[in-house]
Amino acid sequence: MNSSTSQKLLAEALGTALLLAVVIGSGVMAERLSGGNVALALLANTLATVGGLYILIEVFGPISGAHFNPAVSLVMAFRGDLPKALFAPYVAVQLLGAMLGAWLVHAMFDMSIWQFSTKLRSGNGQWIAETVATFGLLLVILRAPAGRASAMVAAYIGAAYWFTASTSFANPAAVFGRMFSDSFAGIAPSSAIGFVLAQLLGAGLAVAVHQILLPAKAPRTHAGVELPHV
Repeated sequence: MNSSTSQKLLAEALGTALLLAVVIGSGVMAERLSGGNVALALLANTLATVGGLYILIEVFGPISGAHFNPAVSLVMAFRGDLPKALFAPYVAVQLLGAMLGAWLVHAMFDMSIWQFSTKLRSGNGQWIAETVATFGLLLVILRAPAGRASAMVAAYIGAAYWFTASTSFANPAAVFGRMFSDSFAGIAPSSAIGFVLAQLLGAGLAVAVHQILLPAKAPRTHAGVELPHV
């Protein structure tokens, strides 16, 4: 499918908006229904995110690649899989979509549209967790067999909600969008820069490890079957 630039940008904006709506909206609903049980709220948030992310990648992947994430777009531009001229527009619409997704949730739940999160997420543990979360996400994307990336990415993010101290944002656009929601899934603006830097570090490490595991001129094999480069 050969999509025009405008179609790709619309897909990235809409997909990111819907992703943030899923993440933040399920967090709001879970917090309201869990009766103060944070573990139950996180479980509900996780399940909604896994399902929503899988569907969004399947729907928008053939159009834009379904990045929904500036770190993913950066890696794809670096590798030549995304035209470098599209990198800045991709990031711009991802950030816009993330903010609009947060506002959509506020409208649906009769909350104040314009707000900022007061939820502090800071410290070495949080930053290490975001590095690990983003490293794993990009490594899964780079090494997933053809046609299986959507399920593998969704499954990984679901797992990372629980094994990382940060609950796995792994996405600068998600950080940006969550700043605008003082809810269960929010992040205070003062905590955002640390998360984004950690995510970019994790993305860079994933590219380096991928290159070590899959040399540029060596075909990857699985069970004796030669596979094309990702």
